[in-house]
Amino acid sequence: MKVRAATAAAIAALVMLGVAACAPIASLKPYDASDGVSTTVGQVKVLNALVLTKSGKDGNLLFSAYNPTDGPVDLNVQYGEGGDRTTVVATLKPDATTDFGYGKKGQFLLPGLGAKPGSLAHVYFQYGNEEGSELTVPVLDGSLPQYQNLLPTPTPTPTPTFTATPSATPTP
Repeated sequence: MKVRAATAAAIAALVMLGVAACAPIASLKPYDASDGVSTTVGQVKVLNALVLTKSGKDGNLLFSAYNPTDGPVDLNVQYGEGGDRTTVVATLKPDATTDFGYGKKGQFLLPGLGAKPGSLAHVYFQYGNEEGSELTVPVLDGSLPQYQNLLPTPTPTPTPTFTATPSATPTP
């Protein structure tokens, strides 16, 4: 009886090992672990891109970009529909990851984006002679606490100030 139980346990263990060996390893599949999406353009990796907007008019594009080259890269970021695309340039430091839309650099404003929260914005990344990559980037509304202070704020337009010029004082 003990021999049968041991044999059955050994056979069950072998079957489980065989099934586990045939299963795909999920950790080897690339995936985006956060709210954003990622792509590679040439040697540059664009990581965790997402847009924050309150009204859907303007957007703040949050992303990180890794530039493994030994020189700076001007990454063109395009958005908009058809032939009416707007280009904003993100300068990447050499051999470094640069963050945009948050941190020291502040917001990466996409004025006139026109994408409502809950939709997907088409954003195209390209530099130099490299073939670009278009991402469908999730558009969020800032209702999550970690995004509330990252909503876009339009750059203030300077207002002209009037300074009175002193009139000449007559000499006696």
